[in-house]
Amino acid sequence: MKFKRTLCLMLCLCLLAPLAACGEGEAHERQLFAMDTVMGLTAYGKNAEAGLDSAIGVINSLSAMLDPEMSTSEAYKLNHAQGESLPISGQVAEMLNTAYSVYESTGGALDLTIYPLVKAWGFVDANYRVPTEEEIESLLEQTGFDKLTMTALSGGQTYLVTIPDGMELSFASIAKGCASKYAISALRSAGVESAILTLGGNVQTLGVKPNGSDWNIAIQDPQDSEGYAGILSLGECAVVTAGGYQRYFYGEDNVRYTHIIDPSTGYPADTDLLSATVVADDALMADALSTALCVLGSDGAIDYYMANGGFEMALITDDGRVLITPGLIDSFELANLDYTVEMIR
Repeated sequence: MKFKRTLCLMLCLCLLAPLAACGEGEAHERQLFAMDTVMGLTAYGKNAEAGLDSAIGVINSLSAMLDPEMSTSEAYKLNHAQGESLPISGQVAEMLNTAYSVYESTGGALDLTIYPLVKAWGFVDANYRVPTEEEIESLLEQTGFDKLTMTALSGGQTYLVTIPDGMELSFASIAKGCASKYAISALRSAGVESAILTLGGNVQTLGVKPNGSDWNIAIQDPQDSEGYAGILSLGECAVVTAGGYQRYFYGEDNVRYTHIIDPSTGYPADTDLLSATVVADDALMADALSTALCVLGSDGAIDYYMANGGFEMALITDDGRVLITPGLIDSFELANLDYTVEMIR
């Protein structure tokens, strides 16, 4: 079986990478490997080092909490509870609530319970394979986010979660969004006023550059791992890109299979979108939406945006178009002239 799997071993190979910020203020930088990706953190000012220490602690804590293959993690315990109810942390409850709201509003395009299908395709351990139709149908019977129940106890600060025996969930599609959200919060609490985090395809900024200008954030060209499709100039926000171009393999049938699974079919999503970039205030919501939009395809993504709003997006299609929402059009500069830019109306 021929396959290709691209791991982010260098920051320049991330789905979305910030361009270097120049100007006033000394940059304090850290790198770490967590949640199966290389992460880069840059902070400015006298409190930068303390803030970075706190942010890295947050990321490592969440990574250990959400790893479904680590026996001490909350995710593992939920998946092996055999139908019993378990208490969960506030951050896990927030992720489940956010993911469920996207699950409902997108008609199931984001479903955390497809983890057994992701494993069956080999995207967890890189033992890539094409499951049989019978295997996929059997695994689909064990999925469905609406089968999970979460009950708030007194005060609403503690939750009990119950998932059916045999069902497994993964937080992979939202974990980095949650990590960047709380890492930024840790930096802010430490007194940092200017910072930028790159967690794989997730970029989040705190404030603006030390010289007062916006951040330049490049959207990777999904057809060129070393090139950019365009550049966004933005202030404080979260920018999250999802796409099937980062992790995929070719089966014996010479068909290209990507890691973004369509929960309705159990097969990799087959749409016209090469990538979907979401810009929002909430990194967790942006992370959840970026994956869901890839499953919906351009028409479904545009319909969702028109009906719901609350975020901006840039969609790259397989016919060479960059579709951008009105609130983002003036912040975008095309870097690859092979693409054409169209504003979503």
